[in-house]
Amino acid sequence: MATAGVRHILVKTAKEAEQLKKQLNQGQDFSKLAKKHSLCPTGKKAGGDLGVVKPGQMVKAFDKAVFKGKELELQGPVKTQFGYHVIQVLYRG
Repeated sequence: MATAGVRHILVKTAKEAEQLKKQLNQGQDFSKLAKKHSLCPTGKKAGGDLGVVKPGQMVKAFDKAVFKGKELELQGPVKTQFGYHVIQVLYRG
């Protein structure tokens, strides 16, 4: 079964997610931005790191971004019922 190492930043608005994505593309530290801005308690503590996830483990839109998007490329804003995510797949196994 496929798995993926994932990190993300969860915020309330698409605009916030876009701003964070822009900062990340300019070389800002993912972990620091996640700790400062993320609304996800798990991700916030671990600098956005969600560890290893399996298909179907996350909500549909998040899951699709993780297993259909390119590795290491920032994805988002991805809208879920929790808010807007900037997602990065670190690896797939």
